[in-house]
Amino acid sequence: MTKLPTASRVSAGLAALACALVSHAASAQIAPVPQADTGAATLTDKPDAEASEEVVVTGTRIRRPDLISNSPLTTVNAQELALQGATNVENVLNRLPQFTADANENVSNGSDGTANVNLRNLGASRVLTLINGQRMLPTQAIDINFVPSAVVERIDVATGGASAVYGSDALSGVVNFILRDKLDGVRLDVQSSVADHTNDNSFLRSIIGARGYSNAPEHVRDGGKQDVNAAVGKTFLDGRLNITAYAGYRHTDPVLQSTRDVSACALNSASTTFTCGGSSNTPYGTFTPLAGPAAGQKLTNSIDGSRTWVPYVSSVYAYNYAPLNYIQRADDRYNAGAFLHLKIAPAAEIYGSFMYMKDKSFSQVAPSALYFGQTYTVTCNNPLLSASQAQTLCGTAAGTAATQNTLIGYRLSGTGALPRRDSLQHEDFRSMVGVRGDLGSGFHYDASVLRSVAHYDETYLNDVSVAKAQRALLAVPDGKGGAVCQSVLDGTDTACVPVNVFQANAITSAAANYLYAPKSTQGRYALSVISGSVTGDLGEFGITSPFAHDGVGIVLGGEHRRETLLFTGDELALAAGTQNSDGIIAVNEGFGEIELPLVQDKPFIRGLTLNGGFRYSSYKNRQDSTGFRSSYNAFTYKGELSWQVVEPLRLRASYNRAIRAPNITELFSNLSLGNANATDPCAGAAPTASLAACQLTGVTAAQYNNRLVIECPADQCTGQFGGNRNLKPEKADTYTAGAVFAPNGGRTLSVSLDYYHIKVKDYIGSIDLNTTIGQCFSTGNPFYCGLFHRDPLTGSIFGTGYVVSTTLNTGYLQTSGLDVTGTVVIRLGKFGKIATDFVGTYLLQQITQPLPGGGTYDCKGLFGYSCGQPNPTWRHNLRVTWSPDDTVSLSANWRYLDATRLSSTSSNSFLTGDADPIDARIPAYSYFDLTAAVAINDNLSLRLGANNLLDKSPPALASGVLNLFGNGNTYPGVYDVLGRRIFAGATIRF
Repeated sequence: MTKLPTASRVSAGLAALACALVSHAASAQIAPVPQADTGAATLTDKPDAEASEEVVVTGTRIRRPDLISNSPLTTVNAQELALQGATNVENVLNRLPQFTADANENVSNGSDGTANVNLRNLGASRVLTLINGQRMLPTQAIDINFVPSAVVERIDVATGGASAVYGSDALSGVVNFILRDKLDGVRLDVQSSVADHTNDNSFLRSIIGARGYSNAPEHVRDGGKQDVNAAVGKTFLDGRLNITAYAGYRHTDPVLQSTRDVSACALNSASTTFTCGGSSNTPYGTFTPLAGPAAGQKLTNSIDGSRTWVPYVSSVYAYNYAPLNYIQRADDRYNAGAFLHLKIAPAAEIYGSFMYMKDKSFSQVAPSALYFGQTYTVTCNNPLLSASQAQTLCGTAAGTAATQNTLIGYRLSGTGALPRRDSLQHEDFRSMVGVRGDLGSGFHYDASVLRSVAHYDETYLNDVSVAKAQRALLAVPDGKGGAVCQSVLDGTDTACVPVNVFQANAITSAAANYLYAPKSTQGRYALSVISGSVTGDLGEFGITSPFAHDGVGIVLGGEHRRETLLFTGDELALAAGTQNSDGIIAVNEGFGEIELPLVQDKPFIRGLTLNGGFRYSSYKNRQDSTGFRSSYNAFTYKGELSWQVVEPLRLRASYNRAIRAPNITELFSNLSLGNANATDPCAGAAPTASLAACQLTGVTAAQYNNRLVIECPADQCTGQFGGNRNLKPEKADTYTAGAVFAPNGGRTLSVSLDYYHIKVKDYIGSIDLNTTIGQCFSTGNPFYCGLFHRDPLTGSIFGTGYVVSTTLNTGYLQTSGLDVTGTVVIRLGKFGKIATDFVGTYLLQQITQPLPGGGTYDCKGLFGYSCGQPNPTWRHNLRVTWSPDDTVSLSANWRYLDATRLSSTSSNSFLTGDADPIDARIPAYSYFDLTAAVAINDNLSLRLGANNLLDKSPPALASGVLNLFGNGNTYPGVYDVLGRRIFAGATIRF
């Protein structure tokens, strides 16, 4: 539903960038140059003299100089980060076709402030994240913000289970951040960027204007980011000692949803068009008495400010909660660290690192409210009630000391109303020390100790306390013509201030200040790892295939890991329903790997190599607060085959059995209620489901079709979430097969095609509310219908009613597809060269089985509801870089996402739903990025670029169809939500 850029806009954008390029005379040589045949999609540059001498091969522990990957491997080099103007590493990975966006900077409501990556759309918890081949942080506290982008040398992305090599969690694959940990000199990198967007979606602007809401400004420049990083290294003792240190600061400005056409109001679908919907928690006040003359009726205070109740009409009274919400969070990040390498002798090199990150982010949403769905008790002689309101609420008991129960939705407004702000602070520490060396006779050892700790502190500000609101509603005459809280008279809460919810926009600053109750929670997560391994080349002992010249390579090792969790809340958080939790997971492991060169240098068999690996794991879980104990064992293994047919052509295949043990949060987190996008077929005066179907979920005949079953406000129903101590590990089987064509070692041409197939059995998850609701009403299955726990008074599934969505071992996840990668370098003589990098993925399957033995659904090419973020059938990145000489380059990138359909258009019984023509399809999206770079001299290089050069707006979608990281009526992690982003940066070396 977005409007394509006009010719004038495109021309203006190109002209602006061209002028900027001329004025800056800018930027450094960053053209890709293919490396030796790795079978990888390489986004690389010429070797950096500062880079570490040691090469880390992701996916194996075998030591061999010419080792190549037997699984699909994509490598993103530091130069690609520079080309994209990246300050957030997760954004770079999310642009790769292998990834689906996860927690990111554009998520506000419900964010925990972290950033994560999701490989093959199997979930962030099923990709193992490493730094230099070792675990980054505690499993349940992974945060990509921890990675110092300025010292990233490259990022390896390996598809397929790798538990035999790295242990639990590597089901979909591994993301390994290789850092520049051995510098000699000083490197300073600075960058600034700003979003530049023209709001000209006439379709959306007409809808917003017709509703009487304010449209976004016609043109905005906002969302600024500043990034400053420094690294310094020095080599001593004739090259035997190197110390490298780094420090950095990143700042991100917040952006309000009111600044974009797509997010200026909360969109609802209305067949072939949108309407500006909103929340029934309004500044006017919305009521549904649960008894008395108006039981079940939805009423509101008159807009004119009189204390008069009139029927609630959504199109007139609904509150537009969107404008004050963030679509880009405010953020400040500090990081620092140091690396040490000391070679005492060939048999002993000491290495170590210390890394630190402090990140503080604010999310913001609309002002708080007395929320519709919470049952409140009101005194029938409350002096703030008018006579007519008291009569409507209490009937003959009006004016007496009796009380009446009612639902209330009243949004704070005026001078006392402040947006809700969530202060999210993370402070992470990671230290590691190890020793490695040459044992002689082809054997090496490596032993290390790693400790990482993540501190999480959250303070939720400007939120209404339900307990205080209830005391403020129990007001009685003070004998002076006013009102006083009963709690003041009886001394239980002498600070109580009566709250006037019976008149539009009538809550005073004093009442608001009383109602606010900030809540704080703290999480402490820790990981300790002790590991050691020995690698050897048995060829030194003559153990070699008779048809090969390279010897057999082996690895043997062991590892001990211990993870702990302690989560606590303050008094107010505990009173609001937060529960403390704790837990410990300890695992002892033994592992091994073998590399067998079978045949070498024969006709049509230049090389035939078999690789195998295993890992045995023994887990012990405990929760000290309850005395709970459990244990289990697991065995993982792999087999890989590489066949170099002739010099340019190599075939490869792999099989991996991997596991993912349940993490501490999944095991031990306590039950809590939270919101989820869903609708209730039994709600309202005209429910879409039959009485018989609704009775299966707990609705009574008296509640049905009697307006008592209240609709979920703003399509936000309530789910019950939490851990399960009886969880068992997930198991995954991964198959890959592919071919690499790379003549002359891939110096000018390298092409690869790989098939992947991953099936995760007994996956740990929860049944999505939309799946539960859909299956209950379409099949009557008692399992799904039994997950409904309706409010006994209202029959609703929000507020105190909910649908169970706690963790359990469910059915299976299955995905398969084809990866196509390629690099080409074309020499142009005196005009330099053109280098091309291509990465594309064709999705064959994205299947979910919610329950063992039950039905399945395939989200290939679909989005929304149970399918979540878009699953395009085809995605690709194509980068073309022209380098007229060794100092200047101009690089263009084309990002493409195939069209997707709303999941409810599917005929699958798990996905079928009401027709929604306006949201039925997201068209194909193409984004174009342009970056110029110039090396002024050996010490200074500059870069200037624009991502989303044509300022393409994201697709507009009804808020009710969004799920899993949807925000602002779109999917901001998938599509560029802020428009064109212009960046400029400089790197200084000396």
